[in-house]
Amino acid sequence: MGIDGEEALLQRKQSTYLSLDETFEIRKETYRGQQYSQIYFARLHLMRTLLYSLVPNWKPSLPGLVVALHGKETGAGDFLVLEILEAGLAPQIELPLKSREDKYVVLVSGLSIGSSTSNPLQFQLLVDHITGHLGDEKQQDIAAQIVHVVIAGNSVEIPHGLLNNLASKDQSSHSDPIQELDILLTQIAAGVPLDIMPGVNDPANFSLPQQALNRCLFPGSAAYNTFRSCTNPHCFELDNIRFLGTSGQNIDDLQKYSEAKDQLEFMERTLKWRHLAPTAPNTLGCYPFTDRDPFMIESCPHVYFAGNMDKYDTHLLKGSEGQLVRLVSIPKFSKTGIAVVVNLRNLECHTLSFGTQFSS
Repeated sequence: MGIDGEEALLQRKQSTYLSLDETFEIRKETYRGQQYSQIYFARLHLMRTLLYSLVPNWKPSLPGLVVALHGKETGAGDFLVLEILEAGLAPQIELPLKSREDKYVVLVSGLSIGSSTSNPLQFQLLVDHITGHLGDEKQQDIAAQIVHVVIAGNSVEIPHGLLNNLASKDQSSHSDPIQELDILLTQIAAGVPLDIMPGVNDPANFSLPQQALNRCLFPGSAAYNTFRSCTNPHCFELDNIRFLGTSGQNIDDLQKYSEAKDQLEFMERTLKWRHLAPTAPNTLGCYPFTDRDPFMIESCPHVYFAGNMDKYDTHLLKGSEGQLVRLVSIPKFSKTGIAVVVNLRNLECHTLSFGTQFSS
């Protein structure tokens, strides 16, 4: 009764939701072995040698990319490369007409409950803000405009030392972080639709695409139909605005191969390459798909996010064919106390920052 009364008081706004995660779900895939691996290896090294000789000043792209070489034949019969062309942004569904009302989506990652850097009070403040229990009347009105929450990976962290000792007396140490997370998620799911994605530290499969966390881990929050356990990567639509995001493994792995001024530039490159994880399976674990590549970006999203980044950053990317993409780098909440808010009306971004340090 109390929850119903609070929702009526807040008059929380609603939005239409459509999950597009079928691409990342592993169902009846058949693994046929590595019969072509030697051929691919030989071709890859041959092409690298060829490109080095033809374009000595060009840094070779990642092995998982498809590029076009524009050039001409020389008198010696060689192919002179003049330009290397990338795919560019994929076609994008047209943005819906701008609404006159604000609707917000909260993006947060790296809660790391159970780690030494986790602060339960900090996350509780975020939960209280989302549910409208924090701040004055004006802040509660803003909270009522939050229509969706996405947790982008690394929600819990179980110390590696505990994993080596599975004695029955230590089982509670493994489950405590998940139980604490479930208690907090239940408070959010009671009033706001919530998506949770797995990350590298969560109890999910290691290789991409990571499958949804088992709902039995969340007996409290899973009782609400607003709670959704999703894949990583995760794709969905809210009011016809398409979101695409990962828990950050694909962006972190790119730093092993290439350089960029920041992680946001790596995100921009993956969109222009039309591939979420070009370094898989070389140094980024992925399921051995044989008849399709789920990481291909066939439709350009309106919002593209990556979780567990070093810092918050955002940029509005404009494509040659009118595409408009809001790039969002979501920092680790356990270290920064920062969550990101995206406005569906105009794709503008701002942050929510929570701290628990008190001055003496």
